[in-house]
Amino acid sequence: MTRANETAVQAVIDRVYAAWADNDADAFVAPYADDATAQLPGTYLKNRQAIRATMAALFSGELKGSRGIHEVQKIRFIGVDTAIAISKSAVLLAGEAEPSAESKYLDTWVLSERDETWRVEAYHACLESAG
Repeated sequence: MTRANETAVQAVIDRVYAAWADNDADAFVAPYADDATAQLPGTYLKNRQAIRATMAALFSGELKGSRGIHEVQKIRFIGVDTAIAISKSAVLLAGEAEPSAESKYLDTWVLSERDETWRVEAYHACLESAG
């Protein structure tokens, strides 16, 4: 795979986190496919509409003023139009200088290229182990 594809995949994930920093649910889901899924601890979201509704509620509630921080660990390509990205992330709540141990996650992203645009197809997050 080309470095350009890796950069494009990284840019999609960066866009999601930039939208989070703005607490903008519409921009957050803009790079998601219509039928994208998201699994978070205790939650399964079945499509982009459900992801958007959940993030809008969180951004106006418990995640208001928060931002997500992330570090992509690896991007692996499965064919020419599918990528799996592994990252570490954390939630930085409003007023926090450092994320708590309970807000650190390990993430798996599945992205595909459709019509020359990379989209998030699936996202999974699990709590990072303390040990």
